[in-house]
Parts: sequence; structure tokens; C-alpha cells
Amino acid sequence: MDLNYVVKDEINIRQVLKEHFGISNRLLLKLKQNKKIYLNGSNNIYLDFPVNENDLIEVDLNFEEDNSNIVPVKMDLKILYEDDSLVIIDKPPHMPVHPSLNHYENSLSNGLKYYYDSINLHRLIRPINRLDKDTSGIVVFAKNEYIQSSLKAYTKEYIAIVVGKLEGKGFINKPIKRKADSIIERCVSSRGEKAITEYEVVKNFNICGEDLTEVKCILHTGRTHQIRVHMAYIGHPILGDSLYGKPSNLIDRQALHAYRIKFVHPITKKEIEIVSKPISRVLFKVIIYLGYVLLHTSCHQIKEMTSSLSLLVSVLLQMGFTRLDVSPHLRWALTSPFHPYLKTLGGYFLLHFP
Repeated sequence: MDLNYVVKDEINIRQVLKEHFGISNRLLLKLKQNKKIYLNGSNNIYLDFPVNENDLIEVDLNFEEDNSNIVPVKMDLKILYEDDSLVIIDKPPHMPVHPSLNHYENSLSNGLKYYYDSINLHRLIRPINRLDKDTSGIVVFAKNEYIQSSLKAYTKEYIAIVVGKLEGKGFINKPIKRKADSIIERCVSSRGEKAITEYEVVKNFNICGEDLTEVKCILHTGRTHQIRVHMAYIGHPILGDSLYGKPSNLIDRQALHAYRIKFVHPITKKEIEIVSKPISRVLFKVIIYLGYVLLHTSCHQIKEMTSSLSLLVSVLLQMGFTRLDVSPHLRWALTSPFHPYLKTLGGYFLLHFP
């Protein structure tokens, strides 16, 4: 059983389920209809059934749901954690969490539906947190309604590369609202909803005269585009963010990655901490530096670019990278259509990186 409780001084089953477990009236009705509530081993009960001290109340949260509204599509999902209650996936960039008119069969939910079908799990697709299409990293899915409603308190940490030289750490406490005449863009406004972003600079670096900063961000609220809006507001938009900053030749999306989440498991009450790998600090910088080399390399120059690559290796080494750090992330980069010459460059690094 998923939930169990030994009665102390409660009056009836309904009181136990509502007060001790916080189960909603809607879910109570579903559990009752599916005969998933047990009193001393029997599910022949009604919610106002009186209980006595030391009676055992158990709840089975597993019952079938219709998820046929989502098309199953086979994908190579990177599952970071899974149990009977949750599945946590490392979402790649350029992929929405939900299906939509323009992404009817290529969302993360499509891939999860296929996975559920493959393990004969008939459950709704219930994301706990959401990421923008071009933001990569951790997405948590609940396997039942109770987990979805119970898992509200969690800490989300992101890594971002922002434009300019940002220093120190602090809080951005500025309300956010939807921008007038836009269904997508948000802005800071005194009439908006409360939004708090904590940030801390990890490292400053420079690429060909352009100052960039690696920043760790912790969300204390969950507004749409919150980190992107707040970073732009303080004059340091996220690199590659075409909505709140400007496109970049160094990366083809906003350099934002949800890399860590911490929460107390609603069932086991144990603290869960999940970290997304590859570590985004390495991933972003490798792609950025590769992007710079590619911008300055034509097809006929590939055989003559040893000196440029050696310089690139030197810069990466100065930043503390080793072959062991970078090689797995280059292999990840080589699977994306970032540039037709990535294989050539990647091969060089895999062979020559110290």
C-alpha cells in the first residue's frame, strides 16, 4: 500500500484521509469508487465509517487512468530517477514538455506516454514542474494525482550563462506579469505577481572580447520565464535568449539548464536530491567554444586549423577542464546537428585533449 496510518483519536476514515494525508474531496471520491481505501484489510467501507484506536487505514493510489489523449512516440528518454510515485527526466533542449498544435508528436510527454505503454502503466501525464522548450534539464512527473497535489515544496537550481560581467550574489525581488499584447512575453511590473530569484556568480569568463558570466539561480517562486525576465531586468540577459536579449552565434538557444532539484518524498518522507548530468557548466562552455571555432572555420580550412584547436584546448585547460571532464559532453554534442564539422572537431578533441 502507498499510504497507511494507525488510528489514534480520529472519528472516521474521511477525517484521517483529509487531515493526516491532505487528500482532496475529488481524489477521495476516485479512491472510493475504485475501492482503493482499506480499513483493517477490507475495502468494503464508506468514508464516514467510524474508526477505533489502533485501526489500520491503508490507501492504494494505483488505479488506471485514460491517457489516450497523448500520442505515444518512441524516444531515448534519460531517466534520472524513478519509483512507484515519480519519474524524473533530463529534458533535452528544443523540446517542449507538453504537446501543442506545432509540437503534437515531439514533446517530452509523447516520449513518456510511449514509456508508460511499454511498462503497461496506464496513468495520466502529470508534470510537477515545467521548462521552456529551449531550456534543458530536470522535469519531474507524478504517477498519480496524490503526488501531483502533494509535491508543492521543492528547491530548483539552474545554471545560466549571462551576457556581461556580473559579480557577487543577491536576490531579484521584482513582480512579473504578462506583457500587454503578448501571449508569450513577460515583464517586470508593479502590477505583476510576486517573483523572487536568488543568484550567485560561479565564474566570469571572456570569449573574443565578450564578457560572459556563469550564474547559479535558485527559484523562490515559479513565474513563467522568471529567470530570463529577471536577468534581463538587471542588464544581464541570458546568452542566446532571443526573446529577452538577442540571438547569439555561440549557442542556438538560451543558455539555461535546470540542473538540480531537492524535495521531501510525499510517501517515504525521505529527502530526494537529483542532479542532471552532463553538468551544464561543462556542456555550455564546450558548445560555446566549439561554436566560436566553427564561426571562424570554413570547409577548406579544417586541415589547417590545428593551431586554433590547440589554442582552444589551452583555454579550456586554463578553465580547469580535463579530458575526463569534457569527453562525455563532446559525445553528447556530436549527436546534435549543431554543425556538420562537429565530428571532425570532436574527433580532434577526443584524441588530443590532455
